[in-house]
Amino acid sequence: MSQHSSEAVLLRTWPFHESDLMISLFTREAGKLRGVAKAALKSRKRFGGALEPMTCLRANYTQLPRQDLVRFESFEPVVSPLAQPVDYLRAAALALYAEVLEAVLPEHDPHDAIFRLTPAVLAETQVGRCWMPITYFSLWITRLSGWLPDIDRCTVCAERLSAGGFFHAAWDGLTCSIHRREGSGTLDPDSIVLALRMLREPVSTMGEPWPRDRARDLRRFLWRTLERHIEHHLRAADALLQLGG
Repeated sequence: MSQHSSEAVLLRTWPFHESDLMISLFTREAGKLRGVAKAALKSRKRFGGALEPMTCLRANYTQLPRQDLVRFESFEPVVSPLAQPVDYLRAAALALYAEVLEAVLPEHDPHDAIFRLTPAVLAETQVGRCWMPITYFSLWITRLSGWLPDIDRCTVCAERLSAGGFFHAAWDGLTCSIHRREGSGTLDPDSIVLALRMLREPVSTMGEPWPRDRARDLRRFLWRTLERHIEHHLRAADALLQLGG
């Protein structure tokens, strides 16, 4: 038996037995972990204030040899998403982050770049300024997962996409007008320029809140790419689409 303590982000909880919870946690040192938190629904001292999805916390847990599930002993909340006002858009954004991370991350496989991305995006996801961090997260999680070819070049002929590009639900990356496939969506040249900027700059420098129609085509391209690779329909993306995103 070994004891561990790690920075973490809570992804999901679900009932396990009586007052116990099964929890999925993204830790910095060990990647995604799943385990049981005994009496979590009763113990405010050990877990209170740290059971909401996308809570940044310090997790203390025990791991037995040759067992995939860990035992969570206690959580110490660092930043709760409920510490700031929540509206429907912000709630949908937080749900998207949790759903994508749960689907993308393999278990017991640390990914420091994705871990650093997560709290940075969470800090920017506030009421009245959600569309930028949603787009930034969607772009970078696709890139860091290895599913985003050069976004400014055709994946067939490698020509630069100065006039915009086209994306298809069955293929990664973008194509030029010559190699456009039937049923493709369109990515505006301004969205390509914006994506290149996001790939160069930290999320904290991206400026003022965006209107919901800015980079809408980029988000839809990225969500299609994610859904194809994780083989899972993103329910939170549906909620965002209903809000005009």
